[in-house]
Amino acid sequence: MDRSRLPVVVPAAAIRRLDLSPLSHWAALPPAELIRAAGSLDLQYQWPRTAEDPRELSEIPEPRLWTIRADAHHPWLPLLIDRPSGQLTRHVAMLLPHGFSRTEGIRFAPEALELWLTHRLYLLDHWARGYGLNCRQGLGQMAAVLGLELDVSFWDQVDAGDG
Repeated sequence: MDRSRLPVVVPAAAIRRLDLSPLSHWAALPPAELIRAAGSLDLQYQWPRTAEDPRELSEIPEPRLWTIRADAHHPWLPLLIDRPSGQLTRHVAMLLPHGFSRTEGIRFAPEALELWLTHRLYLLDHWARGYGLNCRQGLGQMAAVLGLELDVSFWDQVDAGDG
């Protein structure tokens, strides 16, 4: 699979119907290919807004609900979403309480972000290991983009708990 940015367009009709078919290509991939594609998914929402609408996409109920459903059905989604463009941060903002400042950007409730990210790290590490795969590097990058540096002992604790 080409590791360049791979666009997935989510049309307004799919958002309104909570239709996850825009992700069907990704959902059909084996876990090893999903892990290799980490950080390459370019998720593009086509949601109409007027010029007077000051809300960020993560503040609009319909795209937010679609994202929550997509995330529930495809928990590996945050691992795949493009990071440098801010799409991962936007995705997480669709899922978690946050504020938005024109000067500071998205500001997450720190406890909510830490809980969600820790849960997702455990979930995706367990998922990958169930297939004999390792995605810890991508998970570390995902955490770093969200502003959380993993302590070097984090994975040691996880591994010790598996014993």
